[in-house]
Amino acid sequence: MAALLEGEASGYDLAKGFDASVANFWAATPQQLYRELDGMAADGLVQARLVRQERRPDKRLFSLTEAGQRELHAFTARPPRPSVIRDELLVQVQAVDAGDEPAVRRALAERMTRAEAKIARYERLRARLLDGRFEDDYLAGAERIGPYLTLMRGLSFERENLRWCEQSLKVLDRRRGSA
Repeated sequence: MAALLEGEASGYDLAKGFDASVANFWAATPQQLYRELDGMAADGLVQARLVRQERRPDKRLFSLTEAGQRELHAFTARPPRPSVIRDELLVQVQAVDAGDEPAVRRALAERMTRAEAKIARYERLRARLLDGRFEDDYLAGAERIGPYLTLMRGLSFERENLRWCEQSLKVLDRRRGSA
């Protein structure tokens, strides 16, 4: 529902925009998005409008209903459930002493590469949002600041991933050198 705060959108548009808006903190496949949209429509939280197209399949455009806006407001008012970390790489690092250290090193290096790519993508998105403005000016005048704040959290998270991977590889290097 939060993605529809930007206005009416098709399921395809939401799925496409998902990577650029909330993928830094919420994972979902396009199929999951379509199921959620259908469920929210059945619950009266969103409404769908059919748009007929020539040479393309018809599409449905979704928008929040008043009930959806009330539900979203209620959602933001209640305390969130505690987050849970489920990360296979952390389990592999936990067991590195009894496991395949070269494989763990490769996994750490791959995580670093992914983090660097995400940081670059998030920085491009940040520049697009700021559009030449200073951050303070943007935050003071932007119609919506939630997307920017969550983007900053995604940047922080990926920077920490990168830092931790670098640190872990250095520790493994030092231990290898002293063995």
